[in-house]
Amino acid sequence: MSSVRLMLKDHQWERMRPHLPGKPSDPGRTGADNRLFVEAILWLARTGVPWRDLPDNFGNWNSVFVRFSRWSKDGVWDRLFAAMADDPDFEYIMIDSTIVRAHQHAAGKKGGLKLARSAARGAG
Repeated sequence: MSSVRLMLKDHQWERMRPHLPGKPSDPGRTGADNRLFVEAILWLARTGVPWRDLPDNFGNWNSVFVRFSRWSKDGVWDRLFAAMADDPDFEYIMIDSTIVRAHQHAAGKKGGLKLARSAARGAG
């Protein structure tokens, strides 16, 4: 893991861990290395690279994506951010539109948005 810079300090991780699924006390499967997974998500957020460019040190990019998607649907990220919001060490992780650039294709197709008149409106 030496080629990839990690972000979480031990005290931050210890504070996060109880809020994540896959603890031995949780029903079902134990989470396989939650810390490495969270580090992968932080690395992606910091670098802005596509999922496929995730370094192999973090595991298979598709597995990381599927797990991220599952946690998103289950509200894990919302609960985690709510629990960590008062930690000043996490200020640098906040992401908003002022620091995230959209891919050139995110703006839509060439020529901009075209609105079609609805049939009901045109009949009047």
